Amino acid sequence: MESGETIKQSAIREFQEETGLTVEDPKLKGVFTFLIYENEEIVMEWMMFTFYSKEHKGTLLEESKEGELEWVPVNEVLSKPMAEGDRAIIKHALQSDEILYGTFTYTSDYKLLSYQLDPQIDE
Repeated sequence: MESGETIKQSAIREFQEETGLTVEDPKLKGVFTFLIYENEEIVMEWMMFTFYSKEHKGTLLEESKEGELEWVPVNEVLSKPMAEGDRAIIKHALQSDEILYGTFTYTSDYKLLSYQLDPQIDE
């Protein structure tokens, strides 16, 4: 986040910087804490806010510093490679109007150790 930004403003700006697209009317879908453990000690911790939008304007960048970008049909999103916890987050964002809260605990090589979600969801 940049100084003075709201979480929503930050999400819109970051998405635009990384993709070339401006999302319109994003809705908050999740608030998460991530903990990374190494030798039974927290070595990294951050929060993530997940937004969902059906509308955008602009043109998708061909190349991004974040990696290769591609549009995929919504029904194919969950078949893409991703961290275990991300799959639950994205599934919830696509299927529910509720805000999901959670904590995900990973090893330093991003193996999921545990998680808690509120509300609990079926995977």
